[in-house]
Amino acid sequence: MTTPKKLYIKTYGCQMNVYDSERMVEALGGKGYVETKSPDDADMILLNTCHIREKAAEKVYSELGRYKDLKAENPDLKIGVAGCVAQAEGEEIIRRQPMVDLVVGPQSYHRLPAMEDAVRNGTKALDTDFPDDDKFDTLKKRAKAKRGPTAFLTVQEGCDKFCAFCVVPYTRGAEVSRPADRVIREAQELVECGVREITLLGQNVNAYNGHENGLAGLIWALDKVDGLERIRFTTSHPNDMDDALIEAHGTCDKLMPYLHLPVQAGSDRILKAMNRKHTAEAYIRLIEKIRAARPDLLLSGDFIVGFPGETDADFEDTMALIREVHYGQAYSFKYSTRPGTPAAEKPQLPDDVMDARLQSLQALLREQQTHTLDSMVGKEVSVLFEKSGREAGQMIGKSEYLHAVFAEADPSVQGEIRRVRIISANPNSLGGILV
Repeated sequence: MTTPKKLYIKTYGCQMNVYDSERMVEALGGKGYVETKSPDDADMILLNTCHIREKAAEKVYSELGRYKDLKAENPDLKIGVAGCVAQAEGEEIIRRQPMVDLVVGPQSYHRLPAMEDAVRNGTKALDTDFPDDDKFDTLKKRAKAKRGPTAFLTVQEGCDKFCAFCVVPYTRGAEVSRPADRVIREAQELVECGVREITLLGQNVNAYNGHENGLAGLIWALDKVDGLERIRFTTSHPNDMDDALIEAHGTCDKLMPYLHLPVQAGSDRILKAMNRKHTAEAYIRLIEKIRAARPDLLLSGDFIVGFPGETDADFEDTMALIREVHYGQAYSFKYSTRPGTPAAEKPQLPDDVMDARLQSLQALLREQQTHTLDSMVGKEVSVLFEKSGREAGQMIGKSEYLHAVFAEADPSVQGEIRRVRIISANPNSLGGILV
């Protein structure tokens, strides 16, 4: 009997990378690999990287440096870099870290089995093409192993928006949508494995056009999948939030009342410099329209402070937008340059200015998030229980609003949706009792 080879994969960044890592594990499963949780006993180490955050490439090189001793102890150990840093850096990764055996971009990871053959034969393997062949067609059907109750499902990749701060169009390529029938088939396979909630993923997911009625059409098609109880999607662009998708939020019971809709800034001058192609007023009116369709919607967003040229007045416009919209959850960051993007060539703001603005903005967002959590106390929510908590007899799940909820419950509730009355609010979670 052949001993399985062990694959250690470390995932950085967004939910799409989590999905991609799952598919990479499946692709290499055909070459005899099983996943391991430690690099120490691995036959292959694969870093699935993200290029969104500051100094992303340097962090990858630093991580690779930690594996030098493992490579020295085991010359047969193969090391690979995948994802967006691989796409951006290409041959430079192998030049700077000669111990790296393969480099594969996010659109080419279906070729990993052939690349593994090459490295086993002593050849370095590099593939950062944007291939014509569809990686999802090439990948095997998903394994029918038992899964947890939630799953990510990529339906769209790439972005055509070219925001001035973003590398995604360069590392992920142009917008491409998967055909609806293939998405539905994969969703059905996930449900057969125990999944009850699916989050549809895309760099610009509401630009999805693989269904004749866009993302709303796909959601309604998935609504008919027996056993699928919850649908979410992320991440969206305001300009692609069409009337059909807004209506779905108000009428599709399986579509959860949570929406991540980044605006990035509240100043029209900065929005124009960012190439966002919408105004603050248009965004606010859009939110009003969505909330009219789904009044209990919890809104999440992204904000960048300190974008080149941002003045105190521009920053105050962002703070004013946050006060008007009120976010139940949000992510905020200081601007950091991405080589090759238009904004990288502009004069940068001093770090102390960006730090002060970020602290003020995050304080306001924390205040709104705390208010949202506190307002849930005394209400009933539906919780999809996912796993055991830290304390005995405790289970953890997510509400329809994506809040983490803890409750005393038997492990048998895992995978079930149960009504829970909220009795306490913590900084990042809620406590409740089964109804």
